[in-house]
Amino acid sequence: MHKTTLEQWALLERVVELGSFARAAEETNRSQSSVSYNLGLLQERLGVALLKPEGRRAVLTPAGELLLSQVRPLLKAFTWVESRAATLRNGMRTRLDLVVDSIFPRARLFAILRQFQQRYPQTQVHLTEVLESAALDAAVSAGADVMVLTRRQDLTGRGEWLMNIDFVAVAHRDHPLFAAPTLDDDTLAAWPLIRIADRDTASESASEAWTFSTIDAAVDAVMYQVGYGWLPEERIRLQLESGVLRPLPLDHGARRATPLHLIVKNHPGPLDEQVELLIALLGTS
Repeated sequence: MHKTTLEQWALLERVVELGSFARAAEETNRSQSSVSYNLGLLQERLGVALLKPEGRRAVLTPAGELLLSQVRPLLKAFTWVESRAATLRNGMRTRLDLVVDSIFPRARLFAILRQFQQRYPQTQVHLTEVLESAALDAAVSAGADVMVLTRRQDLTGRGEWLMNIDFVAVAHRDHPLFAAPTLDDDTLAAWPLIRIADRDTASESASEAWTFSTIDAAVDAVMYQVGYGWLPEERIRLQLESGVLRPLPLDHGARRATPLHLIVKNHPGPLDEQVELLIALLGTS
């Protein structure tokens, strides 16, 4: 059996934070004598003085600071467990699986997740990012509650168009392409086309294309003048504004748009409130 209890450590924390036994007793709905007794018992069983008077306040001794700092993670974990139990008791889901195409704007995505977390702090969101061109794993799609993908036709479930992602043809400002008299297909063919593709679809690329499995790697490849490419405008906005990357002055096709669809897994009953909120945030943010 342990010599001390979490309740005693929690009382110690409250006394330190509030500065007095009386205020801690009031906040925890105890008598002051009960608080004093429990903390006295805590120190007696440990054989270490944890508190000392400083004026009218009770403050930690060096040993108290050390020990309480080690116990605080346990107190937080215990509070989390109790909150999770309340969530389960109320029938609220504890996990939501979200699959998002990697071209979805990052700033928008994390603003949405932050709003969701503030509303439902006890619901964990498991986010899976996938490539536009990648074949979606059957297990991932089967377990997803909400998906934001380009290929609506490949999946079953409630779905609708959400937004278009703009891609712009760019190269580094010092790339030789900007010195070419014209930018026709023959001129472009002399330089690698940087593509974002997964391993399975890379073999389908044109022979002059270099494929990268992440957007960040593709952006870096263009930044280091490996080649040119159509990149998501939102992901290179800073580079465009600084002039490090420049749009290619093509006669046609300088911009492309890829649609994203919001897809909701088929449920036997009505959607729960967490899924409803996430759908609303994705659709309105």
